[in-house]
Amino acid sequence: MKILVLNCGSSSIKYQLIDMEDNADVLTKGIVERIGMEEGDFTHKPATGEKYRLHTTIEDHEKGIKLILEALLDENHGVIACLDEIKAVGHRVAHGGEYFKHSMVLEEKELAEIGKLCELAPLHNPANLLGIEVMMKMLPKVKQVGVFDTSFHQTMPIEAFLYAIPYKYYEKNKIRRYGFHGTSHKYVAQKAAALLGKNYEDLKIITCHLGNGASVCAIKNGKSVATSMGFTPVEGLIMGTRCGDLDLGALLYIAEKENMDFKAMNTLINKDSGIKGIVEGSSDMREVEDGVARGDERSIVALKTYCYRVKKYIGAYAAAMNGVDLVVLTGGVGENDRGVREGILDNMQFFGIEFDPSTNNIRGTDQLLTKPGCKTAAMVVTTDEELVIATDTLNLVR
Repeated sequence: MKILVLNCGSSSIKYQLIDMEDNADVLTKGIVERIGMEEGDFTHKPATGEKYRLHTTIEDHEKGIKLILEALLDENHGVIACLDEIKAVGHRVAHGGEYFKHSMVLEEKELAEIGKLCELAPLHNPANLLGIEVMMKMLPKVKQVGVFDTSFHQTMPIEAFLYAIPYKYYEKNKIRRYGFHGTSHKYVAQKAAALLGKNYEDLKIITCHLGNGASVCAIKNGKSVATSMGFTPVEGLIMGTRCGDLDLGALLYIAEKENMDFKAMNTLINKDSGIKGIVEGSSDMREVEDGVARGDERSIVALKTYCYRVKKYIGAYAAAMNGVDLVVLTGGVGENDRGVREGILDNMQFFGIEFDPSTNNIRGTDQLLTKPGCKTAAMVVTTDEELVIATDTLNLVR
């Protein structure tokens, strides 16, 4: 059974076409990047054959999805003869609220619920929903499955997810910490434990998913017990365009001084802050690293502040779990950015992390980053949310 997996982020779309019949063979994969920017990038990588690249303006996610389907069918670099070969589509959906406690086949009712949750994840749920709607229009006979980032974190205890606001808002409106990137956190924690030859359910693991969106998760004995993102994906780490943790009094002060309405404040914390806000330029960490190399002061400050926030959460979650056995870095930044990894893991001997710089010259591969025999291991582990989504999709459509 061929399953197409779509992972629509705020400015990117990752995809894979996977034949799930035997060994989960990836027939092709690729990524649409820099959506909404002046020049976008599209990379399509068939399992056999040459890589195809396209540099063009990609106005929105609909244009990106059309590029993907065209590439799948292309006579030179395509991997299927017709769209009927796609038997199901699995979608990553950022926010499932309390309605979606597990992966589900999506019908009109589910789409309506996802739509209601767009205000909670304004950078992702609209893109996720658009992907589902476009695929339903283009492949009307194919089942669509949603896999939700929030479901893994439903095991958090109340002290970890409750906000210190009047309790009636939790009872009435379910205002609480939900957390995101759950699919990735679970996958890389299990994979890292397996690579070390240890039982996942015996470990205290801190996973750091670092991409344009970023979060940290504390996993104790196989269950999520704390995570940095909250009611929405805004809370926690500094991200590409999101502010992360912020004194709400400061936000109200800015709103008053700048005469901002709620829409303007939402844009400020979701689209104009984070790395982009500090450097007052690109949210792309690759460009920040280029700035650091040039000695650009704002870029240096952005990188240091970004790493400091991750380091602080690692310390907090080690305390929450009464120790940590393993720290995992993943995501586009975690897997590929040497400077970020060093900034996070260096000077962490207090936690038993003895960072080995000689192991850090890698990109996009699994790698132990600590010295042999140290108390707490740290690793780069490549994530594969698409495989998890495809597996859930297969189980549901069958």
